[in-house]
Amino acid sequence: MLKNLLPLLLLWATFISSLCLALPFEQRGFWDFGIEGDIGGVMTMMRDEEDGSAFEPTVGVIPEFPTCPFGCQCQHRVVQCSDLGLTAVPKNIPSDTKLLDLQNNKITELKEKDFKGLSDLYALSLVNNKISKVHPKTFTPLRHLQKMYFSRNLLTEMPRNLPSSLVELRIHDNRIKKVAEGAFSGLGNMNCIEMGGNPIQNSGFEPGAFKGLKLNFLRISEAKLTGIPKDLPDNLHELHLDHNQIQAIELEDLSRYKNLYRLGLGYNHIRMIENGSLAFVPNLRELHLENNRLSRVPGGLPQMKFLQVVYLHSNNISQVGINDFCPLGFGMKRTFYNGISMFGNPVSYWDVQPATFRCVSDRLAIQFGNYKK
Repeated sequence: MLKNLLPLLLLWATFISSLCLALPFEQRGFWDFGIEGDIGGVMTMMRDEEDGSAFEPTVGVIPEFPTCPFGCQCQHRVVQCSDLGLTAVPKNIPSDTKLLDLQNNKITELKEKDFKGLSDLYALSLVNNKISKVHPKTFTPLRHLQKMYFSRNLLTEMPRNLPSSLVELRIHDNRIKKVAEGAFSGLGNMNCIEMGGNPIQNSGFEPGAFKGLKLNFLRISEAKLTGIPKDLPDNLHELHLDHNQIQAIELEDLSRYKNLYRLGLGYNHIRMIENGSLAFVPNLRELHLENNRLSRVPGGLPQMKFLQVVYLHSNNISQVGINDFCPLGFGMKRTFYNGISMFGNPVSYWDVQPATFRCVSDRLAIQFGNYKK
């Protein structure tokens, strides 16, 4: 009998011991930022928990636990306070917080001391609140902040004195109508700005608004632009101005942007691209001009050695010439096209000579389609 019970007793003992050694609940799937330099500390803490040393009691000393704002979840330097109906930034945020999530609340204002003591903060999400006021010194303590998500709020102008460490700013879907001179001064580390969905016009950008920036990525889509803004950062790799009211591309509009790889001008009112304009962007890989009012293929495409993708669908193009896309000699084209879209134009594919696409990598890369008035 005892021999039969012995395996059951061993199994029960194993089950009990596994419960005692189980790790505490760990939140997963929330913001994968991959903070370099913080991973080692998190892994060390997790190893301590597995060994049981992280919670080893000390005789005569009451263990101290970090504070966490009421209703929020705090773990591994991530503080999640989303969807709580908050009307202000909560107090008692742990000073070692790296990621702070305040999205989907009802916060109306950022005050001077809201982020006091949070010098280690790396990423801040304020998406989908009702913020219309920001104190000029709100961000002073955030000396290491790199990512700020400020979308879907009620801001009417750019916040002042953004942290100099900032790398990425997403502030689309606000009510910004003006970007003042020096609005981004001191932000030499900034790499990406997403500010679409704001009712800003060309006159809303004061001269020097982008002075000092060395951006790779800028998006000002779904605004009220009637032309390409002047004096944007000249080292841009990507510029997205889709869903605006741009009428034409004039000769000097692109003269500053020799490093552009991708240019998005789809869903505008463009009727004309002045000859020679595209010569200023010799390194362009992608050109998006879909859903405009062009009556012909833009001039200058054959001279663009690296151009691979051209979106021209849903325009008014009625004919395509044999040399509209490809140079006369193969030696000029460094890379073949792998995508040309022409559907939704009043031109029939049987009217286009096959030699027109002699510098396209594959016939499946060319998209024609039915035209409907």
